[in-house]
Amino acid sequence: MQILQPEDQHWENSVIESFLKIVKSVDGDFEAVTELSNTVSDPNSLDLIIEFLCRHPRGKQAFEEKFLLGEVNLQKLYQYPKNTLGYCYAAHMIENGLSPFETHEINNKYQYLSVHIRETHDLWHIVTGCNTNMIGEIQLESFYVAQLYASRFWLALIAKNLTKLVIYDIEKSTEYMDAITRGWIMAKQAEPLFGVQWNNLWETPLDEVRQSLNIILPDI
Repeated sequence: MQILQPEDQHWENSVIESFLKIVKSVDGDFEAVTELSNTVSDPNSLDLIIEFLCRHPRGKQAFEEKFLLGEVNLQKLYQYPKNTLGYCYAAHMIENGLSPFETHEINNKYQYLSVHIRETHDLWHIVTGCNTNMIGEIQLESFYVAQLYASRFWLALIAKNLTKLVIYDIEKSTEYMDAITRGWIMAKQAEPLFGVQWNNLWETPLDEVRQSLNIILPDI
């Protein structure tokens, strides 16, 4: 896959085309999401994200050691006490018919950034308390934007949802803007989630995990 850059003469057209495609697609169209991600993930903005994440010791260590979740046994985690991170994660995955992300070979920092975010996405759902419905996804997208600094991809997802809101669901404008605000404020208050070694926290109560990361759930 060739990653286009902003100075490439085709980059702007490619971004517009992939953005319009995802606006016109149904929610949950992973092919459109992947195309958008590939199009907007230029090295310059990715470097900004990585440099920002490495300012925190946890993020810097993550890029140096490239540690991953490893094999996740959902059935085993589902047997943990119900207040633990492991149980909450397993229950979330099983109830939504999801499987842990299967990692592939990692050859550079860009691949690690992508893989680590993808494999921990549902854990971010759990610890932030963001639902998997549209409002919850928008709230989490806003959380990502704040935590990842210069993410064209997550900003594009918010822009996509706002564009579809303007066209199809304008009566939900307050809900969408409230969700964006909640996610942004929560992310600014929280410790960086990137680089957390979640597999060392499976047996830890979820409330303690949130407290250690200063995740303050919005009162809604």
